[in-house]
Amino acid sequence: MSCSLSLSPFLLQSINIMELTLQKYGSYEKFEQATGGSLLSKTRIWSHVRKYMVKEGCLGEIVVHLTEDLLSRASMTVVNGCPTLTINISTAREHWLEGMLRHEIGTHYFRGINNLQQPWNSWIGRKKHELKPNNPTEEGLASIHSVLFRKDPFLWRAALLYYTVYQASQMSFCELFKDIGKFVKDPNTRWDYCVRAKRGWTDTSQPGCFSKDQVYLDGILQILRFRESIDFHLLTALGKVSYEDVDRLKGLAVTENMRVPHFLQDHSRYMEHLERIMEVNELTDAELKDLI
Repeated sequence: MSCSLSLSPFLLQSINIMELTLQKYGSYEKFEQATGGSLLSKTRIWSHVRKYMVKEGCLGEIVVHLTEDLLSRASMTVVNGCPTLTINISTAREHWLEGMLRHEIGTHYFRGINNLQQPWNSWIGRKKHELKPNNPTEEGLASIHSVLFRKDPFLWRAALLYYTVYQASQMSFCELFKDIGKFVKDPNTRWDYCVRAKRGWTDTSQPGCFSKDQVYLDGILQILRFRESIDFHLLTALGKVSYEDVDRLKGLAVTENMRVPHFLQDHSRYMEHLERIMEVNELTDAELKDLI
């Protein structure tokens, strides 16, 4: 998948978000240390995960794997019919772990199990009901939930992924590695971002990118743009659907016994946190209306 500037409408926002973060913290590494806290031992990861699952009422439903070789921080998949959460221990930080659990379990897992009850739970059902793709909504929502309760909910990761993909479409692996040095000093972290953006390319000395990683920022900004009109409860209850389909589908949906995560229970608190994300990242409604 190649990408060009026409596919990068949020490039300026991504750069601005990273520059704001660096202005406040001096470097990505200091930001990570100050807001992420220390890396957790396996025992502490297990105990956090268990506590979170108890809070969401899903203890015993999900198999958990800890690993060091994962390109992302975590992933939620189905292995032999079992929902499986894989966590990358080399990035599991004390203050960020719960956000990751809201992302993987509170968003992906709950939307996934709610989806099983719906008439669009198969490819045929999706086609029949003319559903839009569930991304960028799915990853946008999950990314918002990752930073939801942070004191400084900078959208750093989504911004850097977006920026890296755009630059990868213009640069070789080597140029890209050098270029993102202006945002991230640590060579291992830079390497991971470059590998993500260039995966699937046989000749990485040529410009070209794997563009899926732009969905995070794209989805976040779309959801923030329409946050006042989105029913977030329903967005989770209806399963793997786009926010654009919610109104149209709500009359057809099965809504009893739907699982909604604890952090969506208090609507006004949730909305306050969305405002805080707008504020910290210096996003305005006027700007989002122009863009989207």
